[in-house]
Amino acid sequence: QWLNLRGLDASAPLPLIYPDFDDPLRQAMRREVELLFDTIVREDHNITELLTADYTFVNERLAKHYGIKNIYGSQFRRVPVTAEGRKGLLGHGSILTLTSHATRTSPVVRGKWILENILGTPPPSPPPDVPTLKENEKGQKPKTMREQMAEHRANPTCASCHKIMDPIGFALENFDAVGAWRTEDAGVPIDASGELTDGTHIDGVVALRNAILARPDLFVGTMTEKLLVYALGRGLDHHDMPVVRAILRYAAAKDY
Repeated sequence: QWLNLRGLDASAPLPLIYPDFDDPLRQAMRREVELLFDTIVREDHNITELLTADYTFVNERLAKHYGIKNIYGSQFRRVPVTAEGRKGLLGHGSILTLTSHATRTSPVVRGKWILENILGTPPPSPPPDVPTLKENEKGQKPKTMREQMAEHRANPTCASCHKIMDPIGFALENFDAVGAWRTEDAGVPIDASGELTDGTHIDGVVALRNAILARPDLFVGTMTEKLLVYALGRGLDHHDMPVVRAILRYAAAKDY
């Protein structure tokens, strides 16, 4: 519920563009996240390991998707993660797929997802008359996602929110709409750089993760609130915040 993994059920990457995506891969992606979370809870690890874990859980179908060799069968097993970009939730195919559209990635959706679910700072709701992103037109040279978004941000109404979300989403552009690693978009090398609202320059998923972990209290605070919502079976209000802050202080003293 917290990570919106149920949204994977509605994800339908276009087969003509992503022919390797199927339901067994969808289910394997979901299971990967569940097993990581389960391990961190049961083995009592630092909760920020959800973002930094140098291991994950794969079966043959998911291992093939990630380019991990010598994994056979439907059984999940724990494997080391050697690629820095794949460590933790930000490198999981499930998160990257459910925050994409059927035909392309979406820096806006990915940025919004991280702001809401990782940092606990959701952006304002968009105005009702926001124009849709212009797709590549037939006969024209394909535009990169960054080029398409630049046109969209030319609208002053859109720019104020996009400057918050887009740098975060662009940092994940090396992952395509089904979470496979790539180095080019529309034949052009991917530019995953940007500047966060606090002035921090980032370039790619590793730099984004480091920027988030520079303020671990934001992530841990968000997670604390989500766990309380689940435990209490209701939303939180201002009366609950002293409890959240007390848990956060207690956890910080014990290395989360």
